[in-house]
Amino acid sequence: MAEKRKYKKRFCKYCESKVDFMDYKEVGALRFSLSERYKIMPRRLTGNCKRHQDMISIVIKRARAAALVPYTVTRKAVVTQPFENLR
Repeated sequence: MAEKRKYKKRFCKYCESKVDFMDYKEVGALRFSLSERYKIMPRRLTGNCKRHQDMISIVIKRARAAALVPYTVTRKAVVTQPFENLR
């Protein structure tokens, strides 16, 4: 029988700081939910609850539509410091 994986329980940092509203214009706050290729990170990696993960995905999609965050980056265009431009 395979052993059960042991990992650290992740907690939603937005619940801890009691965030009720997120703004798509605050691009610096979105960097924790985006990968280096600007993809939305899943809940199992970020530790967000369902409510805040849904809120983050809506905010990121709005920021992409407003051209504040790129949709995706190809493998050849990946930079070493991806969030340097998002200040």
